[in-house]
Amino acid sequence: MLEVCSLALLVTIGLALSRGVLGPSIFDRVLAVNMIGTKTVLLLAVVAFLYDRPDFLDLALAYALINFIGVMAILQFVQNKSLRNPSPEKPAGQDNSTEA
Repeated sequence: MLEVCSLALLVTIGLALSRGVLGPSIFDRVLAVNMIGTKTVLLLAVVAFLYDRPDFLDLALAYALINFIGVMAILQFVQNKSLRNPSPEKPAGQDNSTEA
């Protein structure tokens, strides 16, 4: 039963990977990365249960925290993109206003 669960998680990771590659926007790609990270945490938990290795759960928890912080950092980077690249300003000597 847990093997089927692992296989289902791998299939959903593949689907998320295809969404990340084919995603029309950056937000689709970030969502796909987040989904892959979450499914990887679930897969680590299933593997920990299958092989009776509870120390894998510590790795899964650490990976979940890193995944969350990484996705938040990427979203902050994308959100502040306009602040990093301001529109070019006109030189000081050129004024386009018309004086009568």
